[in-house]
Amino acid sequence: MSRETMQWLNQNVLVGFTKERGNAWHYKASLQGTEPNHYEGAIPIDDVKRRLFFWNAVEAPVFVRIGDERSELGYKYIEQTDRKAVVRNDNWDVLGMFKEGYTIHQYEQWLLGTVADIIDDSDLRIGSAGLLKSGGVAWVSIELPETINTSVGFQVRPHLLATTSHNGSLATSFLTVCTAVVCDNTLTTALNEGGAKHTTRHSKHSGFKLQSVRDALGIVHTLADDVVGEIERLSAITVTNTQWDEIVNRIVPISTTIDVRPQAVSRAKNKQEEIRSLYLHDERVAPWTGTALGVLNAFNTYQHHSVGKNDTRVERNAYNALTGKTSEFDQYVLNVLNDVVFA
Repeated sequence: MSRETMQWLNQNVLVGFTKERGNAWHYKASLQGTEPNHYEGAIPIDDVKRRLFFWNAVEAPVFVRIGDERSELGYKYIEQTDRKAVVRNDNWDVLGMFKEGYTIHQYEQWLLGTVADIIDDSDLRIGSAGLLKSGGVAWVSIELPETINTSVGFQVRPHLLATTSHNGSLATSFLTVCTAVVCDNTLTTALNEGGAKHTTRHSKHSGFKLQSVRDALGIVHTLADDVVGEIERLSAITVTNTQWDEIVNRIVPISTTIDVRPQAVSRAKNKQEEIRSLYLHDERVAPWTGTALGVLNAFNTYQHHSVGKNDTRVERNAYNALTGKTSEFDQYVLNVLNDVVFA
């Protein structure tokens, strides 16, 4: 699904607070152009504007070509007045095709403008920002400068994720999520009941209501306490080896039917084996083996670091967090765990 190259990631994804969380896995100085994309502290708003949001999305007419080059009249182009394209005004890449009612939400206004207002009187700062899908998707994350430590040794970085798109894949959304530092994974529903969220569609009558965003995100300043409490609750739930086996077999079933293809059985067995290895031996998961936190972290880590091709991981993980797929999977794991442990 990815069209992003390592060079794109090193120039169009900005990573802050590396002194706290370390470099991103895709860090490569030789691909970063004239300046690095990693920051030891917060990312300045002006840098996000200058490096990522220096262009605007603009509307362009859509034409349909009809006719035949072999005919006397040749081709004819007919404008589709009920359709429009959205393109970048710097390189004219086409980002999406829409009906007339679609409204553009410019990244600088809808993301940076909102972030500037929210961090105005707080200690939140920009921790990451980026472009995906050739600029069709964008996000800005604001977070506390310090990593949050829990009593069970599981470090987290709660943050507010602001995102929107020019390709029709995402509404403009603001939601609270959390990153597990030890494995660089996103945890959403699992640690915050889905997080506070405010969404605005790209419709003709869409309008920006700052107060409603602030109301929806009032939890940001207490998110750290909520996350710490949930991590410690999960770490206190014991999961026996028998229960762990049942959870794995439910989430990654191995079919025993006669007509199943051998390749499918082999893939399921390999997946189970890798997840079990993460749970028992991987330093990102093993410290919490035997607990509900370990179970959640094993499957979450597998989804983040093993599913799909490695060269698409940054885009895949970011996009899954933005669209809610990460949240849905985490909640599914917890639902299975609860059914098994508390049956």
